[in-house]
Amino acid sequence: MNIVIKSALILSLLVSQPLWAMTLNEARQQGAVGETLSGYIAPIKQDKETLALVKSINQARAEHYQQLADSNNISVDEVAKLAGQKLVTRAQPGEYVRGINGQWMKK
Repeated sequence: MNIVIKSALILSLLVSQPLWAMTLNEARQQGAVGETLSGYIAPIKQDKETLALVKSINQARAEHYQQLADSNNISVDEVAKLAGQKLVTRAQPGEYVRGINGQWMKK
């Protein structure tokens, strides 16, 4: 392979996959996402990395909520709402939460 093809291949890999993906805690601290009473995080920033993180975290939460619902014989919505209340309450100072009015608030 010549140097131009190698360089193009390396560049495409770097562009398609971030070197350091943002963690949930980093996203919370940076104000990119916030907790909601629904039990799922929601994006505040609309960049590609934040949206991908939100999708990934919410998919994992949905699976976990389903397992808890099945093992406790309650609905997945009940589990999610209970989790949402706890997650909003546990949010750290400076992190965003969405209130019952649908507005973002900084704790």
